[in-house]
Amino acid sequence: MSQIDLAWGAGPSPRYEELAARFRPLFSEIAKGAIARELSRTLPVDEIRTLKQAGFGALRLPEAEGGFGASIPELANLLIELSEADSNITQALRGHFGFVEDVVGKPQGDSRKRWAQRIAAGEIAGNAWTEIGDAKQDAFSTRVSRKNDGLVINGTKYYTTGSLFADWIDVGATGLEGEGVVLQVRRDDPGVDVVDDWDGFGQTLTASGTTTFTDVAVDPKDIVADQEKFRYGAAFYQIVHLATLAGIGRAIADETAAAVGARKRHYSNAAGPSSREDPQVLQVVGRIRSHAYCAGAIVLQVAAAIERAYQAHFAGDADAEERANAIAELETSQALNVVTNLVLEASTLLFDTLGASAVKKPAGLDRHWRNARTLSSHNPRIYKDRIIGDYAVNGTPPPYQWRIGKAPS
Repeated sequence: MSQIDLAWGAGPSPRYEELAARFRPLFSEIAKGAIARELSRTLPVDEIRTLKQAGFGALRLPEAEGGFGASIPELANLLIELSEADSNITQALRGHFGFVEDVVGKPQGDSRKRWAQRIAAGEIAGNAWTEIGDAKQDAFSTRVSRKNDGLVINGTKYYTTGSLFADWIDVGATGLEGEGVVLQVRRDDPGVDVVDDWDGFGQTLTASGTTTFTDVAVDPKDIVADQEKFRYGAAFYQIVHLATLAGIGRAIADETAAAVGARKRHYSNAAGPSSREDPQVLQVVGRIRSHAYCAGAIVLQVAAAIERAYQAHFAGDADAEERANAIAELETSQALNVVTNLVLEASTLLFDTLGASAVKKPAGLDRHWRNARTLSSHNPRIYKDRIIGDYAVNGTPPPYQWRIGKAPS
């Protein structure tokens, strides 16, 4: 069935259904095991491997370079569908899609060719950026240094989401001269240790734990200055979160409707003889589905703004590119709290349609609130409304990137 037939609205392009048809059978299989994986805390290693083999990681890579040439709205819609099946997997691939986005924005040359070939071959990248403990906002403790005749990195990262499943790890570090740099190392290189010690109550299967680098060799060709990363990065990484939330919304809507339709027991003081015939219950189900629909529609609108920022990068007009980047960040910020509220409310409302049996662990329905609440904690939403208001009143442009850690003295 097409997205239109399911009443989720049209896809973002005329060719979307053809593109999605390639992956929907995989999404269906992923969905079948989602609750069992959640209950047993089984990492989705096989599921991610299947997506890699199908070329899912090369969606944004141009067709001439071995990918599918998907636009950002097409990618976002596919991530909604994947998240409907299992939001853990979308989150685990978030770092990879951010890395690919940087690659597709590079000029033609050795670096782009090298990474495009790897991505087209099905290789994926995890991320290792955030540091905890005594981490500083203005510098990484993970550092590049000289050893013997080469370069190595040493340091410890946390929230290294997806790195346990990856072939490569994208690392933020401090360079030889104290500058911020970005580099890549192989996941299986000597000295790389990825540990699944993520202990959050949501997104439990993303392996978002600790990665340690001990004298890990670095290819100088893979070191670039931090400021050379794509400028709309904050908006892009956030659209992955928003798409994941919208997919959770669809899963809530689908699972709630199925549970209400199958329910046999009902209350003597209800407004109908069964749950499926109770207008009050049906009203709540409809509200949940409407929340999911609106969340998805908002995500596609934001994705279009980020696509404009991507296109502006190649237009040769620096001022226009700057404006497009700012608008993409603002549209993302305007969407964040609305989408979050829609999905968090849906994840609570679903229990109003069912009895006490809905809270039993085997049903797995609690995972939706836990996952949505965890996702919406990654990039603090309390600051977004202020940033939007400052722009609306004072014309203050939004910040493109931000860091977490101890503030400079």
